[in-house]
Amino acid sequence: MSLLLSFPPIPPEGSVTVCEQNAELLALPKEVAADQLRMQGLPYPIVDVAQDLLRPSISRVSARSAFIEHTETPHKCLLQAWHEHGVSGVLEELAAGNREPVAVGRTVSLLASVLLGAVRWANSLRGTICPHLMMTNEDMVAEFSPNSNWRDAYIRCFAWHPHTMKFAIALQDDSVKVYIGCKTDVTPTLKHKLQKGVADVAWSYMSSSILAVACQACTLIWHVDPTSLASRPSTSSVQVLTRPGHSPVTGLAWCPTGDTLVTGSAADSSILVWEVSREMCTALRRFGCIGNSVLSWSPDGSNLLAASPAAEFRVWECRRWTTEKWCNLSGRVKCAQWSPDGNILLFATVNEPIIYSLAFQHSGDFKDPGTGGSKVAVQCADLSETVIGGISVGGNIQAMAWDQTGERLAVQFTACELIALFQTRMQPVLEIIPSGFVCGSVGDIPSVISFQPSFAHGALLTVVWARGTVSYIPLYFIPAKSIQKSALSQQRSGNMPVPVALQPTTLFSRGDNDW
Repeated sequence: MSLLLSFPPIPPEGSVTVCEQNAELLALPKEVAADQLRMQGLPYPIVDVAQDLLRPSISRVSARSAFIEHTETPHKCLLQAWHEHGVSGVLEELAAGNREPVAVGRTVSLLASVLLGAVRWANSLRGTICPHLMMTNEDMVAEFSPNSNWRDAYIRCFAWHPHTMKFAIALQDDSVKVYIGCKTDVTPTLKHKLQKGVADVAWSYMSSSILAVACQACTLIWHVDPTSLASRPSTSSVQVLTRPGHSPVTGLAWCPTGDTLVTGSAADSSILVWEVSREMCTALRRFGCIGNSVLSWSPDGSNLLAASPAAEFRVWECRRWTTEKWCNLSGRVKCAQWSPDGNILLFATVNEPIIYSLAFQHSGDFKDPGTGGSKVAVQCADLSETVIGGISVGGNIQAMAWDQTGERLAVQFTACELIALFQTRMQPVLEIIPSGFVCGSVGDIPSVISFQPSFAHGALLTVVWARGTVSYIPLYFIPAKSIQKSALSQQRSGNMPVPVALQPTTLFSRGDNDW
């Protein structure tokens, strides 16, 4: 039975979720909601980028279309075919025989035709085993992006800084804007000739100014000076991290305990561990891996999740860089979230409306090469599509976000305009408790959801809508840790209640260790 049936009623049509108070979500009419947000005095900028985007993404426009066609020499024609299509492009030109622009002998043309047929057969075989490898770079980024509408969304990526009051958004035109609270009118805009097809953005934990941007051909490291008044930082403030075969970059993650950056591509079996200051990397490889579509570092920096486009994922132990594999999933991992202490991993697959959890226990022994993960994952929430009040909600999961206290979990669905909000408890066992639905204006479709890591009054849910706006929804509550500190005297008197939790059911099994 779907857990959504236990939710409170859906807010009436025309209402907008404003905040959470007294463990209940408050939804008001759109006109009143705007005044309510102003009364709360939240120091966050108003974001509406729809009017700023006057042209399509530069990744969709070919530079070749800007020039008048003219006759090229055979050598230039072959060189251009090599740059645009690789070996296949050169063979196609040679196989064309004596027609212009490349004039070759009959023997060379016949040999090129045979080789081209062999290449196409090999590509078709590879496409049968790994269909995603036959996609274009743009199609691959759209397929594996956490944004449900990456192609057409005005805002493609969103990232809060882990410590300061700023966030970055990647726009449809491949520019990146940095918003710094409401105390300044300067909004730095980051542009670079290699910044095309942006798939992800992430701030470094160890700096207030370093931003990583995952692009089609490389990873860009921007150094955005927080004290600068320049609205267009120069390209001298950017580093380019690139490696042959590692494209498009579909995911990246900073280590929470240092300046190490990992990048992954759905088309490359290697995970690159970058020492950013030296622009050097080390490749992590495992036999049988066909790419890396999701990367997520645990908050304590001890484990790294790497999910592939296949129905399996790995967790790397980051002290000695050993790995364990979990398989037998119903499909590839669509999204994943670590608990704030790094002891629980929640994930959902692309084919099921179910949240699974995996427990991790750290022994603290450096000689122990394991990740500490359980042998089996457990099913902890069934969010199957159901009808509530005449409205269809739930279904396959697009994205999840877990706040810094570990007490609020937001779930975005693939084909639903509502966001499900849960209360969570991790002790003595994981509990996921229905809280309510978060809704925007009529017709608003969520693109990206995220929690601000440094909100001091509970949790702040940020929702990026497909029309190019950003909503801030404060969830006011007192974290359990604060309550426990103030309740020590009651605990000594023996009056503390004991929470009761339901035991989840098991499902996926872990594969053999392969360190």
